[in-house]
Amino acid sequence: MNSPDNHLDDLRDQIDELDSALVKLLAQRAAVTRQVGEYKASKGMPIYVPSREAALIKARRQQAQSLGVPPALVEDLLRRIMRESYQTQHQQYHCLAPDVGTVVVIGGGGALGRIFVDMFERSGYQVSILEQDDWPLADQIFKDAGLVIVAVPIKVTEAVIAKLNQLPADCVLADITSTKARPLQAMLDAHKGPVVGLHPMFGPDVQSLIKQVVVVCHGRQQDSYQWLIEQLRSWGAVLHASTAEQHDDAMAFIQVMRHFSSFVYGAHLAGENPDLQQLVAFSSPIYRLELAMVGRLFAQDPELYADIIFNNVESIALLKRFRDRFDQALELLEAGDKGTFVKQFFRIGQWFGPYAKECLVSSKQLLLKADDDRVIKNE
Repeated sequence: MNSPDNHLDDLRDQIDELDSALVKLLAQRAAVTRQVGEYKASKGMPIYVPSREAALIKARRQQAQSLGVPPALVEDLLRRIMRESYQTQHQQYHCLAPDVGTVVVIGGGGALGRIFVDMFERSGYQVSILEQDDWPLADQIFKDAGLVIVAVPIKVTEAVIAKLNQLPADCVLADITSTKARPLQAMLDAHKGPVVGLHPMFGPDVQSLIKQVVVVCHGRQQDSYQWLIEQLRSWGAVLHASTAEQHDDAMAFIQVMRHFSSFVYGAHLAGENPDLQQLVAFSSPIYRLELAMVGRLFAQDPELYADIIFNNVESIALLKRFRDRFDQALELLEAGDKGTFVKQFFRIGQWFGPYAKECLVSSKQLLLKADDDRVIKNE
C-alpha cells in the first residue's frame, strides 16, 4: 500500500505531465498563430480584430462553464495567451500603399519616432530619418516623400513644421505630438497638401501597436491619407477621431492633470521622506498599484513630462480648480463635517453612474493579475 507521501508524489507527477502537455499545446498554438500572422500580412488584414477576440472568449467561457471550470480563469488565461500570440504575429505587415514614395520621419532616432520607423520598415516602406544635423540635406530627403511624420519634442514641433513649406504637393504631412490644435494649424499653414494630426496614446516602451489607441485629428484631403489610417489599423491600433480642440480639452484631464497630480504626490512623499519599502510592504494590492503608477512617472524622461505639462498653459485654470476642490474637501475634514462629505461622495458616484460599478468589477480582476507582479507584491 502506498504511503500518503507516495500518493502525493503520484498526484504531483500527474500535474507535471499535464503542465508539460499544456506547454506543448502552447507551442503548437504559437506555430499556428505565426501562420495566421503571415497570412494576414500577405492580405493586409489587421492583426487585432475585436469581434473575433470577443467571440473566441465567449465560446471558451461557455465551454469552461459546461466542464465545471471557472470561466473567469479561462478568460484570464486566454487573454494572456492571445496577448502573446499577437506578438508572434508582430513580424511583418502588408504595405497598403506601395507607390506612396518615401516615408520620412523627422526625429526618427528618438524614442517614439523609432517605433514608427520600425513599423513602416516592417511593412515594406522605404523609410528615411531626418535629424537635426540632416537639415542641410532636407530638400534631397523630401524630394520623393509621400509621407512626412513630425516626431520631435513638443517645444520645437511648430518651429520644425514651419520649415516644411517645400514638400511635394501630394505628400501627406502628419505629426504625433501630444497636443493637436496648434501643431495641426501649423501644418495647415506650412503645407497646402494632405494634413493629419495623430496622437499615439502610448509611450516608447510598447512592443507593438496592437490594441494601442491613436487619436486622429483630420486636417485636409482625408482621402489622400486614408491609406495611412488603414495602415495604422492593420498594425492593430485602435483609432478614435476627434477635433483638435476636443482632443486638447480631453488631454488636460487625461495627461496634464494626472501627470501633475502624480508629480505633486511624488514630491510630497519625497519631502516627507517615509520608509518607502515599509509603505509598499504595508499596502494592499490596490495601494501598491497606485504607488507603482506614481513611481513609474519618475523612472521616465523628465523633459517629456515637463513639455506635456508646461505646453498646455490652458490647463493651469483646471489645475487651480482641482486645488480649490482639494482645499474644500480638507475644510470638511477640519470641520468634522462627515455628513457633507458623505453627500458629496454620493453625488460624485451618481456622476460616474454605471461606470463606477464597472470599475469595481474590472479592478478586482486587474488586482488579481497585478498582484502576481513582484513590483507591487508584499515580499
